[in-house]
Amino acid sequence: MTSPSARRFIERVQGRTATIGIVGLGYVGIPLAVAALRRGIKVIGFDIDQNRVDKINAGTATIKHIPMDLVVEGIKAGRFVATSDFDRMSEPDALLIAVPTPLSRHREPDLSYVVKTTEAIAKRLRPGQLIVLESTTYPGTTDELMRPILEQATGLKSGKDFFLAYSPEREDPGNAQFGTSDIPKVVGGDGADALAMADALYSALVVRTVPVSSTATAEAVKLTENIFRAVNIALVNELKQVYAAMGIDIWEVIEAAKTKPFGYMPFYPGPGLGGHCIPIDPFYLSWKAREFDISTRFIELAGQVNTEMPYRVIDRLAELVDRHLHKSFSDTRVLVLGIAYKKNIEDMRESPALKLMELIESRGAQAAYHDPHVPEITPTRKHGSLEARRSVDLTPETLASFDAVLIATDHDEVDYALVVRQAKLVVDTRNICARLGLDGAHLFKA
Repeated sequence: MTSPSARRFIERVQGRTATIGIVGLGYVGIPLAVAALRRGIKVIGFDIDQNRVDKINAGTATIKHIPMDLVVEGIKAGRFVATSDFDRMSEPDALLIAVPTPLSRHREPDLSYVVKTTEAIAKRLRPGQLIVLESTTYPGTTDELMRPILEQATGLKSGKDFFLAYSPEREDPGNAQFGTSDIPKVVGGDGADALAMADALYSALVVRTVPVSSTATAEAVKLTENIFRAVNIALVNELKQVYAAMGIDIWEVIEAAKTKPFGYMPFYPGPGLGGHCIPIDPFYLSWKAREFDISTRFIELAGQVNTEMPYRVIDRLAELVDRHLHKSFSDTRVLVLGIAYKKNIEDMRESPALKLMELIESRGAQAAYHDPHVPEITPTRKHGSLEARRSVDLTPETLASFDAVLIATDHDEVDYALVVRQAKLVVDTRNICARLGLDGAHLFKA
């Protein structure tokens, strides 16, 4: 039996008279806003970056692969606005939090963005509001971290005065097949009312919801999804090293293995993990597990294997430079092809290509990059030495000026035939050249 507050909220959502606030207008927040606007729900978007706010309000795309048509329509119709004025947080019926949850230098959870956002909400929290965390985190964050902040600052009680839930984001930037509205949404609430409200809200936004018993369970679902991927990627990365020593092509093995219609799922090796989730999520669980005196050896080993991949790639590159160009690696100029963490997007978060460039330069060589989606390397938490580097043009003259080309990201908008034809040495970490039928005595895999 839902409370009157919960029933009023659900009725407003179903009647499309509710307003939702989205805190963080990045790779998760903007798609959420688009999904809500598509369903006729009013949105207020919050972000601390005034430049981003101004661009969004002007209808300018801040993320290339996300169409802004519905946002522009929403702005014109008065159904969407972006703002850096957090005093407006009292206006929405629900506030969805989609802020970064990175790792610290010591690979421990950095929840400072979640804490600051929760404190900002607490100053404006009003009875009846639903607060939902979407950011990836360890089990217990919503209940153990957010709820005390909200309750102690306001005197209001979760489940009675306001309502708290967790629903992990499942975005896959650049995936044309599955957008926000097409992906089922896991929801967990702090109590029956919070769950019912979150379920009603996301039922209005996505294809279907998957209610679970608690916020901690929902938090664990997200970690499980990405730990599964991280462990399997580590496995194929390790197999690549073993098979390479045996003269066996790991990509050929995977293509044959995936013809089995059951019991096998293909994962592919690469130069290292990238993106906000897979390189980070396993360490969130490992950190939390230590509270219970449990060692997550399997997860930590996978993390070690994946973290080592950029070093193995540069070792291979240096070996090939010595063997085929007959020159010292420290005298080499390397063009890194692709700086985004995955193909056809501009997202550089945790990109292994950034680490590859740093490793190249740490060995005395020179590194530059070409990426059709990333004209300039913007500030990052870890790679300050690379800031403001600009993408070089991919021309025959440019390719001829470098000793080696290292393919780190397999963007579609690259003329790989030109690369193979003009470069002195090509080292491919993504198997894109073989997939395109390109070959040559100077083309190698890593």
